[in-house]
Amino acid sequence: MSQTNTSLLDQVVQWSQETCRQRLKSVLPELTISSFPGNIFALMSVWIFLDSLNALHHKSESWDDHIRILRIITDMFLPHIHLSELEDECFSKILPKAVTMFDSMMKEIMDQVGELSSQNTELCALLRSILQAMVQIIDALSSCVRHIGTFEETPDLDFIRSLPTCILKVLKETFHHCKESEVVYCGRLSLVADLLQGLFKEAYSLQKGLLELLDRTHLDSNASEEEVSYMVTVIHSLLDICSIISDLDIALHANTWKFLIKQSLKYQSLVEEHLHHKEISNSLCDNLLASFNSCLELAEQMKHAGLQEATQSPEYKLFQKTAKMCRFFANTLVHYLKEFKYFLTKFCSCFHRLYLQIICKFPPSLCAPTLPLAQSEELKAAALIPMDALLLQLLPLRPFAEVILQKDLCLSPEHELPHCLLLVNVLGQLSSQPEEVLKLWYTGSQFSEETLRLPLYQALFTSFRRCNTERQVPVLLPGVMMKGQAQVNVSLHQHICVQLCANVAALPPAYFPVLECCFVDALLQADTQTALLATDVWCFTARYGTAELCLHHVVLIAQLVKACTAECYQSFHLGLLLKRMVFLMTPIHQMELVTRFPPSEVENLPLWRRVLPRALSNDARHSVETDIIGLTQKAVNDWQSGGYKLGQVNKVNMALASLSAVVGGQSSPGEQCVLSTLQIITQLWSRMSPEQVKTHPVLQCTLRLLLSLSAALVKNLEHQVILQALSCVEMVVSQKCADQLQLAALEFLSSLGKVFFPPDSQNQILPRLSGLFGVLLSDKSWLLHQHALEAFSHFAEVTSHEEVISQSLCEEKTKTKVVNYLSKTVNAQEDVESRLQRLKLQTAVIEQHNERLENNKEENSCNKEVTQAVVDPEPCPKRARQETSAEEEYSRYIQTAESALKALQALIEGKANSAAPPPQWLESRLQELQTLITSFRTSTEPS
Repeated sequence: MSQTNTSLLDQVVQWSQETCRQRLKSVLPELTISSFPGNIFALMSVWIFLDSLNALHHKSESWDDHIRILRIITDMFLPHIHLSELEDECFSKILPKAVTMFDSMMKEIMDQVGELSSQNTELCALLRSILQAMVQIIDALSSCVRHIGTFEETPDLDFIRSLPTCILKVLKETFHHCKESEVVYCGRLSLVADLLQGLFKEAYSLQKGLLELLDRTHLDSNASEEEVSYMVTVIHSLLDICSIISDLDIALHANTWKFLIKQSLKYQSLVEEHLHHKEISNSLCDNLLASFNSCLELAEQMKHAGLQEATQSPEYKLFQKTAKMCRFFANTLVHYLKEFKYFLTKFCSCFHRLYLQIICKFPPSLCAPTLPLAQSEELKAAALIPMDALLLQLLPLRPFAEVILQKDLCLSPEHELPHCLLLVNVLGQLSSQPEEVLKLWYTGSQFSEETLRLPLYQALFTSFRRCNTERQVPVLLPGVMMKGQAQVNVSLHQHICVQLCANVAALPPAYFPVLECCFVDALLQADTQTALLATDVWCFTARYGTAELCLHHVVLIAQLVKACTAECYQSFHLGLLLKRMVFLMTPIHQMELVTRFPPSEVENLPLWRRVLPRALSNDARHSVETDIIGLTQKAVNDWQSGGYKLGQVNKVNMALASLSAVVGGQSSPGEQCVLSTLQIITQLWSRMSPEQVKTHPVLQCTLRLLLSLSAALVKNLEHQVILQALSCVEMVVSQKCADQLQLAALEFLSSLGKVFFPPDSQNQILPRLSGLFGVLLSDKSWLLHQHALEAFSHFAEVTSHEEVISQSLCEEKTKTKVVNYLSKTVNAQEDVESRLQRLKLQTAVIEQHNERLENNKEENSCNKEVTQAVVDPEPCPKRARQETSAEEEYSRYIQTAESALKALQALIEGKANSAAPPPQWLESRLQELQTLITSFRTSTEPS
């Protein structure tokens, strides 16, 4: 610095305030231009080549001089500058240079700190002097802020535009240096720790003063683009600072965020199109998750240390502070979303992910940590409750609905349950939403150009299906308090069922067609528990509505059952629903159902085999029993008179299935019903041939149905018929047969415990009984073995022939298993973690099995038929004729002729062995066929 300038500074420091005021216009320009030269910073590049320590000395002395000038300006001349002249006369000239000097000091520290040690005292002293100089620069900037605060008038942002930006740059560098100090000083932090602490305190105070000053400033609606851009820059600079100070000081972090959001809202109409909404929302989400996860870690540490009850411990106080920050960020995010939601639509997937990440850490999620009750409740208030408010803000946004209602939404296993609960929460909040929001969520995508989204009901059923592990554990959720009774925990199935039913009760009629389609879709997929959930809600819908609505639904379901011709899971699901819905019908409507679908017609039997007689009124039950018994008797007689041809067995089986429902569906069938059924059972047992049963699967189905009927009426069966049944079963079971047939055999054996056999038949029946139980109890299939244990224990409880029990348990291994089962002995206790892992593995296997079922061609064909019955009230148009080659046509007609001739041959041979001769016209017709075949051969011979 020149001698002239040094002399000027020595004079100025002796001046009074009045002298400074009078000489302001003449001296201030010289101080800001001559004494604060811009080329001083360019000279630093030359100093680099000097000796490092001497260079540092020179820089330190130069910095001291310039800081001295800065302090003179801010302390002696600044108070005399009018507010409107501050920017042009002072701030724009000195503050950028002060920032540059501050940056050079920071760079010098970074360059020299590697040589710092306790032995290098001179370097340590010089670095400490640089830190002290940095503190003085920050203090000078604080003086500028305090001076502006002395003005009573509200400062215009344009009057101080250099001040906030320069201060924010200094603050950013300072906080970053403090944050990284342990890394920067690498074990030598203790040599400068006191100065770093002072530096942080000064920066803290400077930021507090700056935020108070900015809060007083005003930017009107007519502000220029430059002013708006300036304010946006300030907000984004504060956002950068927030990312730095998040781990430094909780209060500073929270206050900076408060001010950032406050300014964004204060000038919302001006800045909303310019803000970096993605960075702001992502930062809020990240801070929320960080503080939330910190709370979880602290709570678990306190639990392990046994400090959860020590409310005055430092750990608990830290937990409370962190939970308070968590609540702050959650509420801030909700508020920000509320004000800027239409600028945040692109980030709905982030909000969805945040929701899942929070919810999965609370019960009943399987990955939720077990926390002390007090900490758990505080965390719920801090993070869980605000998630409902967040969801309420997101509901009207179409992009959010598109994210949530994706058809093939890929989630990690721990997020499946939270997503399901999210859909349930959406369901619960829709009742208070306007029509356009209801349409958005209930109807799904309507046009091909829309992003595909499922109806909410379908998405909920799909999500429930994916929570297979949670259903098996099972996880428990709070139930609904009713009639003053204490609230109890319920399964996921019951929780969703209650919420769905409550929603359906308030559903506008316009959305009922969508609801019904979702019911059908859920029924026609392979997961039985999902189909059961749909069944429960559908039954509520029928009960809540009118009797006419119930009739309409029953007729619809009956048509679906008829359309599902194959014996498959769809038929089972639909039949289960039909069975329950008939209970809800009025007697008049039940009779109307009988009239529409007469049980006397074979094509209606698949429907009536699903209906329990006890669900019907007396008149309807009597009509159904009479028709089905008559039809079954006719089918059996036709089979017998037709020579027991295999082609007629399916008709017999269909009739037997319906008869089994009639007999087994009521505790005490009528006398006439019992007598007629016994006649049919006796007639069929006399015809059952074990050799044929083992050969033909269709006869295995007949045997299974016959066993079920016999079990229902076992007390009324003659002992000779029981012996015939046991003999047949014995021969079939001795060789491996279908699981369903063995289960039917167990049902029949179990029922025999109710029968007392006289001495003359005991020698023939009881050994067969014990032999069959012995074989079935030793089966290696866990499913059959379990059913065998249940059947045997039921038999043992009621039988009078105790010798069968001992004779069935000849093998010691079998005896041990039965004894353990009866005494409810558990061989090995599975720990919670092992069970959970096993269930997760099972879930993958079950889902693969369900997918195979749904991809099966026969099952898909059944689905198409049933769906067609729902969506097409009119007959389908004729399918277009497919072109076939001439060779294929020849082959098809020849095969048809061959099949017909073989059937005719079998019929002629069958009649030849009976008393009835073939008709007289047969010979002449055969001759005509021979002549026709000869003419074909002649026309096909080459010429």
